[in-house]
Amino acid sequence: MLPRSRTLPARINHGEVEERHDVKHYFQVDVQPKHQKETEPINIQTNYSKCFDDDGRLKRTGTFWTATSHIITAVIGSGVLSLAWAIGQLGWVAGPAVMILFAFVILYTSNLLSQCYRTGDPANGPRNHTYTEAVKGILGGKKVKVCGLIQYLNLFGVAIGYTIAASVSMLAIKRSNCFHKSHRRDPCHMSSNGYMIAFGVIEILFSQIPDFDQVWWLSIVAAIMSFTYSTVGLVLGIAKVAENKSFKGSLTGISIGTVTYVGTVTSTQKLWRSLQALGAIAFAYSFSIILIEIQDTIKSPPAEHKTMKKASMLSIGVTTIFYLLCGCMGYAAFGDDAPGNLLTGFGFFDPYWLLDIANAAIVIHLIGAYQVYCQPLFAFVEKWSAKKWSNSNFVTAEHGIRIPLFGVYQLNFFRVIWRTIFVILTTIIAMLLPFFNDVVGLLGALGFWPLTVYFPIEMYIKQKKIGRWTNQWIGLQMLSAACLFVSIAAAVGSIAGVVLDLKTYKPFNTTY
Repeated sequence: MLPRSRTLPARINHGEVEERHDVKHYFQVDVQPKHQKETEPINIQTNYSKCFDDDGRLKRTGTFWTATSHIITAVIGSGVLSLAWAIGQLGWVAGPAVMILFAFVILYTSNLLSQCYRTGDPANGPRNHTYTEAVKGILGGKKVKVCGLIQYLNLFGVAIGYTIAASVSMLAIKRSNCFHKSHRRDPCHMSSNGYMIAFGVIEILFSQIPDFDQVWWLSIVAAIMSFTYSTVGLVLGIAKVAENKSFKGSLTGISIGTVTYVGTVTSTQKLWRSLQALGAIAFAYSFSIILIEIQDTIKSPPAEHKTMKKASMLSIGVTTIFYLLCGCMGYAAFGDDAPGNLLTGFGFFDPYWLLDIANAAIVIHLIGAYQVYCQPLFAFVEKWSAKKWSNSNFVTAEHGIRIPLFGVYQLNFFRVIWRTIFVILTTIIAMLLPFFNDVVGLLGALGFWPLTVYFPIEMYIKQKKIGRWTNQWIGLQMLSAACLFVSIAAAVGSIAGVVLDLKTYKPFNTTY
């Protein structure tokens, strides 16, 4: 039987067992041995403690490996495909250096944030189940609303970006087979709208998975797919370099005067493109917005922040190596012509089957990544609705439906309708704004400083009671200020890219 949705109220509040007449419908209390005397009292609290954590929720079962798979699924996303382009704008010196710098910043601030999962004592303090709850419990005030708005808008934007990326990969498979069948005589121009709709239908089905902790298997599959297409891109990049018998590119990045699909690169455009590249790299590393939600799936002991620190270190270390290899080999293969999506740069020729495998892996990965990012947003809306309309059966009631070979699925009508509407909305917006590079850069810019740097630093300072103007406080504030500048610069560059793309854009009429 699937567990009761964790978006509904807990059964234990402040150590007291909540009276529920339907408790056996959700949880079977351990059967006492037959030889036990009828007069012996049954310790209900002990029975509950076996299956519920200190906050009244079902026992967490996540481990170092499941947390690592969640992070890799979130980090090695479609952003890896734009890294060759990003390095192409910055050049051989600044490109890899910026990537490594981002890795260290993300790792450091992620460790700070993981220590804010529990308020006060990082091992035994009250839990914060979401990023917003952590801000509320530690900082409070208006910062909670600001944080929630930024976080959920960013998650909404990521869903749009992943829909665009998945449709491009699905379209690439169709076009490569078209090229092969026509012996390269047919240009095979096609619209991406149908593929966005198909991806949306798939996500509507997977979005009905009730809770974040129930998508662990999807994260593991998605993580495997991440390595699959990243490896294919790396291998093809190496093969292209071997074919060229040289490394393309320059120390300073794309040259002024290079002709692209939107025109000739001017000195001003080179500046915008360099700033946009910062946003693309930030997006490629972004997972802090769901770090607390991932940590909330980890069992204890040991303390959750210790497991999360190890998982973050391994995940970011592995992904940085992959990023450097894929980005650098992609730039070495194409130079100034490095594409926004690495796999599309290899064309649709032989080995077309290998490109098909890579693009299929991207689609499968993005199906899982979409859920990893959207489940926290789903949970927020459903918890808020359950509180506001607590007496509405439409919002709070769950109906058990037995599914053969699967178990009992707890159907909630509000969850089905609201999540379906959400997926439809993200799909429509993706069809309106199919600018992969620009969307990626803008999302990275908007989410990087506030969610990855500012709030983790401010919460850590408050949590550890670090005094103003101490050396540690000054160092943390300097890091925050530097990252703010990077976010503003990346946002400006990405907006300039969107404006440039709009000059040749027609709504719902995007073809490749």
